Amino acid sequence: MQKVLVTGGTGYIGSHTIVDLINNGFEVISIDNFSNSDEKTLDGIQKITGRQVRNYQVDLCDIDRTRAVFVENPNIVGIIHFAALKSVEESVFQPLRYFHNNNESLINILTCANEFGVPNFIFSSSCSVYGNAKELPVTEATPFQEAESPYARTKQMGEKIIEDFTKVTKEVRAICLRYFNPAGAHQSALIGESPRTKASNLVPVITETAIGKRTSMTVFGSDYDTRDGSCVRDYIHVMDLAAAHTACLRYLMAEKNTAPNEIFNVGIGDGVTVLEAINAFEKVTGQKLNYTIGPRRAGDVVSIYANRDKAERLLGWIPMRDIEEIMRSAWAWQCKVGS
Repeated sequence: MQKVLVTGGTGYIGSHTIVDLINNGFEVISIDNFSNSDEKTLDGIQKITGRQVRNYQVDLCDIDRTRAVFVENPNIVGIIHFAALKSVEESVFQPLRYFHNNNESLINILTCANEFGVPNFIFSSSCSVYGNAKELPVTEATPFQEAESPYARTKQMGEKIIEDFTKVTKEVRAICLRYFNPAGAHQSALIGESPRTKASNLVPVITETAIGKRTSMTVFGSDYDTRDGSCVRDYIHVMDLAAAHTACLRYLMAEKNTAPNEIFNVGIGDGVTVLEAINAFEKVTGQKLNYTIGPRRAGDVVSIYANRDKAERLLGWIPMRDIEEIMRSAWAWQCKVGS
């Protein structure tokens, strides 16, 4: 089997992508230092796939320990790079930490890809690179606006680092996947979103409130220029997102790419407001959510959703699950892990 390295492999998106890769015939190794994830996720992956994934507990900002993983694992055919700090709110108050961690880890993993001749590289980017886009839905050609948070700026910077790097190396070709708002969980409820730090993404905040882990939740802002005054996002099921990474890897391995670095949006292609997401949760679960309307939150963009035509046309990727399935699977996962 062809070997793929997944960084941040015990994290939320990384773990679901590992499942999809294994189910599609790849051998996977992981690098994750468990700074915001749980080692027990590896047990969930094994129960789902029947395979034990080896994880290296390495901080990617340590170039020597990162390089040692490549020395031990020759013939890696691809890298999918998830490992990064990801809290928008936290990044506003700790910008230097985010710039150091997210950019240095990317530079180190690219350095190793180049040194060890790993030809295929997929970067976990984000729709946050678009900022407050002037036209919706955004396409891959939509210009960047001012980043609304240091987290978003690290993704903008990361894409530029990869763009400049792939212009001068013949060893590595890359894809930057700009995905929107991952949510939901594997249908087995054996893995899901389970950060060590306080969750700030909407869907886990909803499920934690419903199960009693939080007494209530806040909808940040009611005066945005949207259908109901709350922010609009494009929520994509995490298993659909995982499948997009496998499709990208196959695309690169087949040398179908037309440029050293390509960009793809991966989202459902439709916007859902925060209040609509709450209503969808209440509909599919029968749970009444305790929430209040509060002031706007620093770092939030008003509205963002994807044009995903390019991914469908070139990758053959089409999301299969809607907001109700997202909420159904997220609730099943939350009920399993409890309060």
